[in-house]
Amino acid sequence: MTSTASAMKRVSREQVWRHLAKASFAVLSHVTPSGQPRSSGVVYSVDHGRLYVAVAPSSWKALHIPATGQVAMTVPIRRGGLLSLLFPIPPATISFHAQAVVHPAGTPASQLPELAKLVPAERLADCRIVEIVPEDRFVTYGIGTPLRKLANPAAARDRVPVA
Repeated sequence: MTSTASAMKRVSREQVWRHLAKASFAVLSHVTPSGQPRSSGVVYSVDHGRLYVAVAPSSWKALHIPATGQVAMTVPIRRGGLLSLLFPIPPATISFHAQAVVHPAGTPASQLPELAKLVPAERLADCRIVEIVPEDRFVTYGIGTPLRKLANPAAARDRVPVA
């Protein structure tokens, strides 16, 4: 990032967390114990600087994430309003790497009311909860950027400290 670009920070940490809290879908990536990359769409909730995902006890996520405790997430942020109905406007994104802990089945969902709203009750009772703690920096693309500037990566991308 050039000194000019870093001097023109457009996105604050609070803005990033607001966008994360409003969204509920992300792509969660991890590696298998043999080093094969995997990713899948998940629904999540945000609480106190952490993201929470409910996964099936026998899913690859529940089985593979504990091997390294490392994940990456990309959250698409819808943009364009009514224009997106007429033109193919790509979503903005927030990406980051994180530490993740897979909690045992039976973790009380009552502690995560926002997640309970997204996951059917019968599934939530038997799932494992993945707690995701972002590290270092969020990489944003298109957050706080006018549509006409999206084609310019230097103008559309920002790096925002997590803490």
